[in-house]
Amino acid sequence: MRRTLYLLVTGMFLLSATQCDAQIFHKKKKVNKSTSAENNAEPDKILYGKAMEDIKHGRHEVGRLNLQTLINTYPDSEFLADAKLAIADSYYKEGGTANTTQAIQAYKDFGVFFPMLPQASYAQLQVAMAHFRQMEKPDRDRSQARDAEDEFQTFLTKYPNDPLAQKAEQHLREVQEVLAEGDYRIGYFYCYGKGDKRAAVSRLISVVNRYPLYSKADQALWMLGEIWEGTEKKEMAVPYYAKIVRDYPLSPLAPAAKDHLTALKAPVPQPDPNAVKWMQAEQNAPRQHESLIMKPMALVRTNPKKELIAAATSGKPNMTPESENEAGTDILRGGNQSRISGPGLGVVATVTPGGTGGAAEGAESVTPAAEGSEPKTGTQPDPSAPAAGSAPENNSAPAGTADPAPKPDATAAGAADPAAKTDAAAAGSDAAKTDAAQTPDGTQSGTNADKKKESTSKKKKGIKKILPW
Repeated sequence: MRRTLYLLVTGMFLLSATQCDAQIFHKKKKVNKSTSAENNAEPDKILYGKAMEDIKHGRHEVGRLNLQTLINTYPDSEFLADAKLAIADSYYKEGGTANTTQAIQAYKDFGVFFPMLPQASYAQLQVAMAHFRQMEKPDRDRSQARDAEDEFQTFLTKYPNDPLAQKAEQHLREVQEVLAEGDYRIGYFYCYGKGDKRAAVSRLISVVNRYPLYSKADQALWMLGEIWEGTEKKEMAVPYYAKIVRDYPLSPLAPAAKDHLTALKAPVPQPDPNAVKWMQAEQNAPRQHESLIMKPMALVRTNPKKELIAAATSGKPNMTPESENEAGTDILRGGNQSRISGPGLGVVATVTPGGTGGAAEGAESVTPAAEGSEPKTGTQPDPSAPAAGSAPENNSAPAGTADPAPKPDATAAGAADPAAKTDAAAAGSDAAKTDAAQTPDGTQSGTNADKKKESTSKKKKGIKKILPW
């Protein structure tokens, strides 16, 4: 019994010792954290990776805070440019008016600090896209659409060969479709709603000159032709009808435009082959169609979805920036017409002071100035197409400039007579001063009124003859 008990106890002891040795043998080695690969990684890289992970999962504020910490703590980090661009992208993705404004500024700052990096073109495009995303319908505020047009034009000017250039060009066509639709609606309202032909012509000329790719450019040209054909200067309608036939040959209005040219005894131009190809490509281009369920939502939504669908898909958009003085210029009151140089009809009505085209001396005469630019196709103008109103045969100044040699007897209406002033000064009487004073209607009172009465009457008759509406 003792021997058996002794063997049992000894076996148990040996088994316990063997298990203890096995545990010691298989025990994991302690890792020295001071020499681990994770501890040796760059802290700025770790911070950048954590920030990007936060942004990826929608924690934009936390991610931007980590990126800003990286920028402030490690100004020489290789991730500095990526961190700045990631902050801008975070604002853009989060959305909202305030965040989009922050994104625009962040993208612009990136372009200032890193203009030579490949991402600079992307930052410039994102500035334009931020304005594009805030663009409203044509009958509402168009400031975002104008800003988007400027930024897309800047991108295409700086980076014409960039892989993103095609995308920017298409968005520029869509923006210009929205801007053109706004001017067209205003011109249509003035023409048929209020009957203000002068204001209508001003808006419609801006449409056909600046936006030849506009889906309703042929209709704007038709309205201009009808307006001028309803006046005594019917020949002013010829270039508009001719442009419909030449540059929009597949338009439903082209046959009627030919009939009007024939009635006006004007030559009918041949259709431009490039214009035919362009219109065929537009007619065959695949376009989205708004469902019947979503059409009622057009009354409450603010984005210009309808205009974006109708925008052209090919053709070179206008790359000329629009000046503030150009939009809505009153063509019968002059204005800065030098900036109207974009592709289009090139017909702008300007004021020539001192002209004698059927008006009295000193009256304003409206004469169109023809330019040699063409619309969407970039082809040369048809030589057979007449210019929009030829200049007078006398030596009057070019359209939009003052007459260098006005007639000696042509004085501005309402100007004080020097002789009357001299008589008033010599007499020193209040009655003489009253004679030299000007009345609110622009005529002279007393003796001066008698001298200027006949000239003023001629001016009014002359203006009425030129502007029958």
